[in-house]
Amino acid sequence: MSTNVLTTDPTKPAPAARERADTPRMRGLLWLTLRQSRFKLWTLTALLVLLAADLLWIHIICNHTVGVLRRTGCYSPESWDSAQCWALLSPINRPNFWFESVLQPLVTAVPLLIGAFIGAPLLAQEHERGTIRLIRAQSVSPVRWLAARLAVPGLAVLAATGVLAALMSWVWWTDIVHGPVSFDPPFQFFTYPALGLAPVAWSLFALALGVLVGQLLRRTLPAMFLTGALVAITHGLIRWARPSFHPTVDAVVPLHAMQPTNAWLVDSKTVLADGTRVSSEVCMGRNRCDGATGTWLSYHPSGDLVPIQLVETGILLVLTVLALTAAFRLVRR
Repeated sequence: MSTNVLTTDPTKPAPAARERADTPRMRGLLWLTLRQSRFKLWTLTALLVLLAADLLWIHIICNHTVGVLRRTGCYSPESWDSAQCWALLSPINRPNFWFESVLQPLVTAVPLLIGAFIGAPLLAQEHERGTIRLIRAQSVSPVRWLAARLAVPGLAVLAATGVLAALMSWVWWTDIVHGPVSFDPPFQFFTYPALGLAPVAWSLFALALGVLVGQLLRRTLPAMFLTGALVAITHGLIRWARPSFHPTVDAVVPLHAMQPTNAWLVDSKTVLADGTRVSSEVCMGRNRCDGATGTWLSYHPSGDLVPIQLVETGILLVLTVLALTAAFRLVRR
């Protein structure tokens, strides 16, 4: 008789049998997670539908107004002095204001809300209610349990923010930047976080950070407040370092010349006759700039938006992975 037969515990299932048994358990855990996340999923869906409807309304109004202006010869700014052209132009002001003053700040705040209201309570509530002890007594390992708990909100946040970012970028590029009246450079405070990859990367980072903070504090309200504060602090640090994510363009332009369209001006100085550069404060205070020959500009053109966002997304993904790794190690204990 083989020694394997003698030493095998007949009550212990084979590895293949254990894997087959774990599959329905994981499916059941995913179903339970889906049931627990119903309210958050419906809330995300409702917000996405409302924001998408607003963006479509902005696009329809702007597209219709631009068509009317082109047909009547009122598209150029030189024609806006007439009362008729000004009346035809006025309907575009409201959607532009709504996009720049309402939707952009709201989308900028979305990652903070996701981290505070979805990420932070995910594990903090389990600890606060004591249900974490019951979960650890189940046959599914804590790591698999956390993976299932993160899968549903993670995929929902990824899908919702991806659709929202695509719609915001489309309306901004089609109707705002190339519109007849609006001026909205991509590097402004509320514009940059609402375009491209920024909403997706920041939302995933905020979700992972909230999960880690909730695991550490084990209290829901403190975890929510701390997550919001940490997301805001991280946003400030990233914004401070953002100009260095891509080399700037240096140029000397005539005095009092306009900066490049849609550019992000990082620094500017007055160029004196001997070639030295001094700040505008020095010129105003000491009257040393009477012989100035031009202005030195250091700026990011609008084409730097994508490279800068790629670097920022990479940094946020690394922070997301670090936060999730720490959360998985803590829950394993």
